[in-house]
Order: sequence, then structure tokens, then C-alpha cells
Amino acid sequence: MRDFERNGLNLTLTKREEMQRVRIQIDKLSLQYIQNLTEDSTFLLFAETELAGLPPEFLKSLDKVTDGKFKVTLKSHHVGAVLELCEVGTTRRMVAVAYGKRCGEVNLSILEDLVQLRHKFARLLGYSSYADCAVDLRMAKTPSKVFEFLEDISNSLTDSANMELSMLKDLKRKEEGDHPFGIEDLLYYVKKAEAQQFNVDFGALKQYFPVNLVLSGVFKIVQDLFGLRFEEIADAEVWHSDVCVYSVFDLSSGELLGHFYLDMYIREGKYNNTCVVALQNGALSSNGSRQIPVVLMIAQLQKDVSGHPALLRFSEVVDLFHEFGHVVQHICNRASFARFSGLGFDQDFVEVPALVLENWCYESFTLKLISGFHQDITKPIKDEMCKAIKRWRCSFSALKMRQEILYSLFDQIIHSAENVDIVELFKHLHPRILLGLPMLEDVNPASRFPCSAIGHEAACYSRIWSEVFAADIFASKFHDSYLNQYVGMQFRNKVLAPGGAKEPIEVLTSFLGREPSTQAFIDSKSQYRL
Repeated sequence: MRDFERNGLNLTLTKREEMQRVRIQIDKLSLQYIQNLTEDSTFLLFAETELAGLPPEFLKSLDKVTDGKFKVTLKSHHVGAVLELCEVGTTRRMVAVAYGKRCGEVNLSILEDLVQLRHKFARLLGYSSYADCAVDLRMAKTPSKVFEFLEDISNSLTDSANMELSMLKDLKRKEEGDHPFGIEDLLYYVKKAEAQQFNVDFGALKQYFPVNLVLSGVFKIVQDLFGLRFEEIADAEVWHSDVCVYSVFDLSSGELLGHFYLDMYIREGKYNNTCVVALQNGALSSNGSRQIPVVLMIAQLQKDVSGHPALLRFSEVVDLFHEFGHVVQHICNRASFARFSGLGFDQDFVEVPALVLENWCYESFTLKLISGFHQDITKPIKDEMCKAIKRWRCSFSALKMRQEILYSLFDQIIHSAENVDIVELFKHLHPRILLGLPMLEDVNPASRFPCSAIGHEAACYSRIWSEVFAADIFASKFHDSYLNQYVGMQFRNKVLAPGGAKEPIEVLTSFLGREPSTQAFIDSKSQYRL
């Protein structure tokens, strides 16, 4: 009934038609915002000396103009490489400023119109603001709760973030003299500090993660933890020879719980995102029988070539664990109605199970299980590397989190109040949240912030919200016993099985045995000391 009412069921015909017109305008402007960013062809020209520090293979990938200068576009892969690796401070600043001005006036105007239309849409439904309308459906319930949450996390990380920023400023002073530290320096000096503090060569680390070994390790952990058994279906009817299908059984009773397809390898014409898609949600039929869930996991991994095994970057290992967490959500869900099955969780909670499973990627037990040198898989990564990876995960995490909080606060404020000056708001928030670091001159961060334009409007906080509860679950229940099937079965039965049929706070309290807390998350972002 709530969903029908939010589609205008209780409105007069005139207001319902107006609501539809507003929705069409919102969709059109949102797509235009994204299209402007996609079609932006701005580039900068740099001499090779101005790109010092960037690897030769990156320079070879750049187009050149007649005078020998390199073209650096404002696409994320170019910008990210320059800001992370370029040793020349003026180059980093030029790229950061140009990136910050992308689609400046046109997208700023679009976002202002979008915000006003969303407020209008919300008022038609009886809400005072769009944030009230969007958050009402979520675990947070009210914008005031979101603000309280973000401020609490931000304040709790202040000391750690200040310590991290102080170290980065010291590094810049040693390398570049007394030039002031700017926001454009963050990625470069974080990368440099991590190289000095940790002996983690992610290029070499890749040789220890053959895809089949990693996948078998994921299977073992998930099966042992949640009391499941996977069985590949031989000669299954599939759409490509790379695709395989598994049946999932309850280990104790032998009951068939569901099926999942794995379409893991990149190929031409294939959907190019990594994700999990429900092909059939679980549900209870009117005669009492159960419709079992069927789910597809799509990845973009390189396939074995000429006898050389496909190797995963560590980030791909983490992605694999995360997405398989969503597979488990589908398979273990026992909701009576398809509406609450699969990923039909509260949107503030839907990522929590997958984020919980990511934690196993950083534990020595798991890293030993899923790794093996590709020329001799009996040789897993060494203990020192396992420890370094875990410490690396926490490095500069307080500073990084405050950047996320900055954008989440901005998104919540513009959708909570009328006639907000978007440019001035960012100028105000930026130094307050980022410990005095000013914005770059004449940039418009709001013009290149697609999350607020489409998909996550008034909900950018949600990723942090999910991380907080995932950290609490892992720290309090799994941290000291990674393969405790008793705890795993409690998680399966109390968290995964109900799906969206129960309120998340009720689910969490039942599983944790107490009200959820932010402390484990704060500790995880503050525990690394330089």
C-alpha cells in the first residue's frame, strides 16, 4: 500500500498527472547531467617532463600532438593516474582544477533544477522536502538522523584524520619545499606514504591469486560458514561456454535451496559491469511449496591465455567476495514473498551482508587459503605480506572517510532545504570537513557528482551507513572465529533468511543481542597509527 501511495494512489487525478510530469522532467535532466559528463572531451597538454613519475606504459597510451606534448583527458582513468603518480605538483593542480570545472555551469544549473523538481515531487506526496521523502523509506528514517550519524562519525575521526594529514604535509614539505598542501596532493602523498610504510607490491601480489584458486577458496569459506553445499550442474543449458551453473543444498538436510550462474570472464558484447542479478526470487507458493531463487553473478575477469592462468588483482579478489555475498543473500533468503526476497532489503541495509564478507579478504587465514603462486600453487603468500595487507587496509582511512562524509553531507543538505546556494555550500563544507583544506579555485564539485544527479540522491550517506553495521557485525561476531558455523548459521537464519520482511534494526538487534553500535567502525578507521 505504501508503494502504491508513493506512486500517487491517494492523489487527485490532476495532482497525479502533475507528479508524472515532474517525474519525466527529473528523468530527462538526470540523464542530461550524465550525458554531459560522458561526452565531455576536454583535454590538457603536457610535456613529458611535466608528467614525471607516470609509468612508461601510461605515457604510451596517451595521444600526442605535433609538438610532442601528451594529451591528458579528463576521464577518470587519466585523472586518477596523474593525481596518484605524477611527481610534478603544478601538473597535479592543473589537472585537478580542470577536472573540478568539468561541465561547470551547465551541470550546476541542471542540478539546481533537479533539486527544485525533487522538492516539488516530494511536496505532492505530502513531504516537506525530498530528503524527507527519500529517507522515510530507509533504515535512517529521517534526515535529522542522517545528519546526526554523519556528524558523529566525522567528529570521532577528527584526531586520526589530523594525524594522517599532518604526515602527508610533512612528506610534501620534504619533497616540494614550503608549497602549501592542497586537495590535489592527497592521492599522490597517500600513495607515497603507503609505499614507505608497507611492503605491498600489488603488481607482484597478483601472481598469487589464480582465479580458480580464489574461487574455490570463496566456495569453501561460504559453504563452511553458512552450512551449504555447492554442486556444479554438468552439461547445463547456458548462453556461453564460459558460463557454469551450481545447485546449492543445505548441508544438514540436503534441501535444495537454489541455483546460481557464474559468468566470470570478459568477452566482446557482454554487459561490462560486475554485479549480481536475480533471475528468479525465492517465494512461497499458495500451495505451500517454495519457488527457489536463481541468481546470476557477472564479472569481468581475464581468461586463461596460452596455458597461463587468469590472475586477479587484489581489488578483484575483494570484489569477488563482495558480489558472492550478494549471491548468498539470494540463496539463503526464506521470505514468503518475492517482494522481500533476493536483494529486497531496506536500501540502507542491502549492502551489509556483502560488506561483511569482504572482511575475510584481509585475514591471514583466508589469504593463505585463496592464494598460491601461479607457477606453484602450493606456495601461498607469506605471513609478512598478510600482515602488511591488513595494515594497508586501515591506512589513511580516517581522512578518506571524511572525504566521503563531505559529499554525503552536501547531498543531504541540498535535498533537505529549499534554495540552497550549491556553490557557497561546498565552499563552506569543504574546509570544515577536510580539516582546513580549501577548495580549488573556481571549481564546481557539484557539476561532476553524478551520485546526487541520479541513483543516490539524498542517499549518498547509505554506503557509510552500511559499512558501520557491517563492521559491527564482523567485529562482534566473526573476528575471533572466522569459520564458526554456529555464528554463520545464526547470521544465515536471523539476517539473511528474513530478507526485507523484517525491519533491519530488529534483525540486527536479534543477531547481535544488543543495539547496533558505531564503535567498531570508528575503531577500524582509527586503529592505524603512523
